[in-house]
Amino acid sequence: MHLFIKNMVCNRCILVVQQELEKLDIPYAKIDLGDVELEKAPAPEKLEVLGKQLHALGFELLDDKKTTLVEKLKTTVIRLIHGNENETLNTKLSVYLQEALQVDYHYLSTLFSSTEGLTIEKYVILQRIERVKELLQYDEMNLSEIADSLGYSSVQHLSQQFKKVTGLTPTGYRQLKENNRKPLDKV
Repeated sequence: MHLFIKNMVCNRCILVVQQELEKLDIPYAKIDLGDVELEKAPAPEKLEVLGKQLHALGFELLDDKKTTLVEKLKTTVIRLIHGNENETLNTKLSVYLQEALQVDYHYLSTLFSSTEGLTIEKYVILQRIERVKELLQYDEMNLSEIADSLGYSSVQHLSQQFKKVTGLTPTGYRQLKENNRKPLDKV
């Protein structure tokens, strides 16, 4: 049995969900971003308690197939942009998502837009900009290295997109001392 959980966006989220499952003595085989594979179906009462505990922690158990698919898509994009799969950033997004989710891209695009109110492409741009902000704050890479690591065709393209989204140039953002990054589940 699989549980699909909304707002799992990082490894700490996996740890929190794992702790909640262990508290309720719900055996699991595997936990991934947004997806928990259980060894067996828990009692409905335990599942209800788990849902309440996860909700209190900012997560949500999903039972609708379309919502679950949208969350899987978001998780796939987050893993692509913020994870260690940067070598695939140069792959055409539609092909990557279609292969990763085993669902027709046109259907994914239509479903995502109607559910989230923005296109997949815009969502990817917003995630990339959040990653750029993070890398700028670390101050370990120059703009050329950041552009290359995130699959931008040039520093100019990155800078134009960054300014369009944030209103600041990357250099201007780096000079700010305040942290105005968004949590990944709020992008």
